[in-house]
Amino acid sequence: MFEPDSHEYNLLTKVSVDQCLKCTICETQCPVMAVTELFPGPKFVGPQAERFRDGQSVDRSLDYCSSCGTCTLVCPQQVKVAEINSVARAAMKRHHMPLRDRLISRTTAMGALMRPVAPLANAALAWRPLRVLVEQIIGLHRQAAVPRSAGRPFRSWWSHHTPSGAQDKGSVIFFHGCAGNWFEVQTAIEAVQILEHIGFRVIVPKQGCCGMACQSNGLFDDARRQVRRLAADLGQAPADLPIVSIAGSCQGMLKHEAAAILGLSDDPALQDVGQRTHDICQFLLDLAQEGKLPLDWRPNPATVVYHAPCQLKAQAMGQPAVALLRLVPDLQVVESNVTCCGIAGTYGLKKEKYDIAAAVGRPLFDLVEQVSPALVACDTETCRWQLRHHTGARVEHPIHLIHQAYGLG
Repeated sequence: MFEPDSHEYNLLTKVSVDQCLKCTICETQCPVMAVTELFPGPKFVGPQAERFRDGQSVDRSLDYCSSCGTCTLVCPQQVKVAEINSVARAAMKRHHMPLRDRLISRTTAMGALMRPVAPLANAALAWRPLRVLVEQIIGLHRQAAVPRSAGRPFRSWWSHHTPSGAQDKGSVIFFHGCAGNWFEVQTAIEAVQILEHIGFRVIVPKQGCCGMACQSNGLFDDARRQVRRLAADLGQAPADLPIVSIAGSCQGMLKHEAAAILGLSDDPALQDVGQRTHDICQFLLDLAQEGKLPLDWRPNPATVVYHAPCQLKAQAMGQPAVALLRLVPDLQVVESNVTCCGIAGTYGLKKEKYDIAAAVGRPLFDLVEQVSPALVACDTETCRWQLRHHTGARVEHPIHLIHQAYGLG
């Protein structure tokens, strides 16, 4: 049930809905609607249905929206279609939240539980009989691309790390995100090594979950608590320093989702942290354009397919990774120009949505197989997991190729 006095209801429905002209552009571009009849489209379940909800339960087909955000990006009237749908889905699930959706939203807890028994946990998640049982009990698809524990978290590496480089360019705050700490640890390490190599002192404050997984599953109260706690943690570091992020989805939470979906647009700590947070590729590209980035890079005679994640598109920052990678000598960068890989955070992990997610991503998977089956670059973690799972390619954060270009071991 909707609560008409809630933050999210007032924020998104009173103004944005009436701007919809029913032009259906959002439906022509929706990657989910294109592959399944189970989802009637973002306009139908969003602005159109919103006019009739008036506090009543919403159509359950809304849950097949992946929240990729394409509808909002293409809307000529700037209607917040994806945001409206996210809020409506949270209202729909408020009183009957599946156990599965609660469990898969706890990224930090998952990483912490897997770490002490990483080899066993990774083997268990690859064991088909167990995955079949998990699918039957909680609805996590037996073939879904689940993360692998790195064993040693980034924070452990950092606690023993000795900084290198001149560190004459000042200081930056490093935001690694949950995946960077527990699962994609090497990416976080390489990012720190690059920042130090080019002359920055790196500060890594305490930081927990951003709440993105909870938000995308409709657990808004939990998401608000998590993102506020994160903003407070990041804000305790020197307040005038840029925050450099390798976590594309998490930085999206700080810069966009918390305000546009969770109704936290007036939170001063979030405003401050969001304004100071920079995607690492954007940060490095800005330095390059100012002539402040050392470009003594090694040639890399390879071809890489670059896929821009939905979360980065929602941040209206363009594709800084493409421009940055094209500065690497001999590296050929092919943009995917594909709307979505299908995973949409936790969407493609779910039993009833796994095949839909795979169908959404099929054009991307085919492109990878045709152009560069050996190497793909993508900025967000779950998209990388989805691409590895469906293509078998080596899929890296773009920063990995910059790390190679600098010859850092």
